[in-house]
Amino acid sequence: MGELIYACIAPHGGEIIPELAGKNEARMAKTRRSMALLGERLRAKTPDALIVVTPHGTRIDGQIAIVNSETVAGSVEENGRTYTMVREVERALARAIAEEAGRAGIPCGLLNFGTSDGPLSRLPLDWGAIVPLAFMPDVPIVIITPSRLVQANALMAFGRALRTAVDHSGVRAGLIASCDWSHTHAASGPYGYHPAAKTVDEKVVGRIKEGRLEALKEISEEEIENAKPDGISQALVLAGAVPPAERKVEWLSYEAPTYFGLICAEIKA
Repeated sequence: MGELIYACIAPHGGEIIPELAGKNEARMAKTRRSMALLGERLRAKTPDALIVVTPHGTRIDGQIAIVNSETVAGSVEENGRTYTMVREVERALARAIAEEAGRAGIPCGLLNFGTSDGPLSRLPLDWGAIVPLAFMPDVPIVIITPSRLVQANALMAFGRALRTAVDHSGVRAGLIASCDWSHTHAASGPYGYHPAAKTVDEKVVGRIKEGRLEALKEISEEEIENAKPDGISQALVLAGAVPPAERKVEWLSYEAPTYFGLICAEIKA
């Protein structure tokens, strides 16, 4: 039998990776320290595979996309520097998650590219996965990208299906919800400034600290439009995968050193 041995919420701002910080090493230092701690704790669990739920991978409108290529590869560029990553995909687990979700009636699809198998079977690896994985053990991965059109209840149901698939596999897996939060903290950012950014991030921080991940679905459409958080869908998948009775939240950090919010929290140890 398999086991979900660890789960966390982690951000994906490129400068968190030390090699990409450049002259801005102090800017995300708090988050960088928290990410190093999450990685250290996950390595101590010696997982067989990692599941990353990212908002920036290849999406299927109205569905949840699951990578089923042999490998994934990508890079992140910041401050004139590039960080590159290639990872093997844990295809058996990816397929098992898709099958379990299908049985539950949750719309999802398996993605591949090039050839069914072999070295040409490779999909892009996005920054939402690369940044947290840069701190984590180098083991095979499953990359999951929910469409923003998938409703909250379906996301949590998918999380439950994911957990069932892991439990029935032979894999000891870690789960990473890759989440950045409100993106309107600064007028200099690409989305401008809105006071809702502070309000929404305060709500998110409180609900994660309390272990009430399901309550994130109560953030209104107006608040989402104004604050532009980029973590609710992924956190709701995690909420389904780790039921309230199992959540042992350890809060690590929050900061918004640029225009978007960054949270690090351990959800299941």
